Amino acid sequence: MTITNFVKSIQDIMRQDPGVDGDAQRISQLVWMLFLKIYDAKEEEEWEVFEDDYVSIIPEGLKWRDWARPNDETGQAMTGEELLEFINGKLFPVLKELIIDEQTEERAAIVKYVFEDAYNYMKNGTLIRQVVDVIEKIDFGSYEERHAFNDIYETILKDLQSAGNSGEYYTPRAVTEFIVEMLDPKVGEAFADFACGTGGFLTCALEHMKKQPEFKLTGGEETVFKGLIGIEKKPMPHLLAVTNLILHGVDAPKIKRDNSLEIDTRDISDEKKVDKIGMNPPFGGVEERSVQTNFKKEFQTSETADLFMVMIMERLKVGGKAGVVLPDGFLFGTEGVKGRIKEKLLKECNLHTIIRLPKGVFAPYTDIPTNLLFFDKTGVTKEVWYYEHQLPEGYKNYTKTRPIRLEEFNAEREWWNNRQEGKYAWKISVEELKNRNYNFDLKNPNTVLQNEGKSSEEIINELCNSYSKVAGLLDTLRQEIYNAKN
Repeated sequence: MTITNFVKSIQDIMRQDPGVDGDAQRISQLVWMLFLKIYDAKEEEEWEVFEDDYVSIIPEGLKWRDWARPNDETGQAMTGEELLEFINGKLFPVLKELIIDEQTEERAAIVKYVFEDAYNYMKNGTLIRQVVDVIEKIDFGSYEERHAFNDIYETILKDLQSAGNSGEYYTPRAVTEFIVEMLDPKVGEAFADFACGTGGFLTCALEHMKKQPEFKLTGGEETVFKGLIGIEKKPMPHLLAVTNLILHGVDAPKIKRDNSLEIDTRDISDEKKVDKIGMNPPFGGVEERSVQTNFKKEFQTSETADLFMVMIMERLKVGGKAGVVLPDGFLFGTEGVKGRIKEKLLKECNLHTIIRLPKGVFAPYTDIPTNLLFFDKTGVTKEVWYYEHQLPEGYKNYTKTRPIRLEEFNAEREWWNNRQEGKYAWKISVEELKNRNYNFDLKNPNTVLQNEGKSSEEIINELCNSYSKVAGLLDTLRQEIYNAKN
């Protein structure tokens, strides 16, 4: 079996198991298995070979090699009820209750953190054996095969976009790569994602720094690994992120399972501030009152993305840079907290660039148009440049089968260091933004001018069509509310 058939083989097997319900559970099931396989490869081929005093935190008999492979004496491997009872009755209970303390190495403690929230959904031991056999065929000790598997893992993460609400965990690779490229993290800098999901920004930053000469110098690799900081609130993406970074060569990923918003933003020490931040904060979420109290009164709100924007500004070092994905709602909102957050952004940071993305970038998870905001903590904002990202020729919008690609950012790359106003680029002064009551939702003025060539009848027809669509949506919503009440 070739590595490219891996995902399909796993899917076909798991669909037969009555315990796995939907994409999210299938991915969660697959990843704890992958984690044990990858961790075992690290132990067997690196740590045990090069470290004389290495002691595994995983007890004998529970390592992947001990139960996933055939027994040396009998030539048989556990399967059926025996395997199911072993996983549910021994493997999970022991790994969930591993004892760790301040002296425990990070690479060892990760095992407990991963299994604290992992779960075996499969109920058929024979099918579990089939999945294990597929995973066992991957040689993570092989450089070529490990790097080929990185692409397969990216496919697994991408599948989250169709896994209900789990889509929020995945940011398209083209978006993360472009943001990281523009932030240009350097070896020795701390790069953070405080809602890291599956770890896309962190792995992109790692790959970016691997290309720098300093990475190959003594201590360069360790410096980069220590400088990658991730925090993720939910258990499944946390497991995905940890496994993702291990696949990229990080022995002990510094990814904490926590809510970044639970730190008091009024008292953030310099040690907790970072050089670069690349993030796609979860938007549309609601935070409870106890979380909101970690912010100054004028910034307290239940909207998750708004709180993250305040937190990002507070956690950025002087001279630091940030690239953040935000929905249109953040741009046009002017009332209350939203307006005060944007006022703070313009006063304390240099918001130099907003890339306006078209619909469908996050399809099918959401069709809400999004924007890339780039700002530095280098002084106040004087002017903001806008760039309207163009769909490829023949596209009406991006879709799951026709996603955004990195090369489609070439126009922005060419414009970035030699900025001029043009068909897709324009700028606005900070005074104008203040006069707009901090409404950042500026449409491309060149596109607006195109309406001048249309007849009044054409414009009215377009407005009527738009109104009809909105009215239809309101009727649907009204009916759903009525049905819910009755």
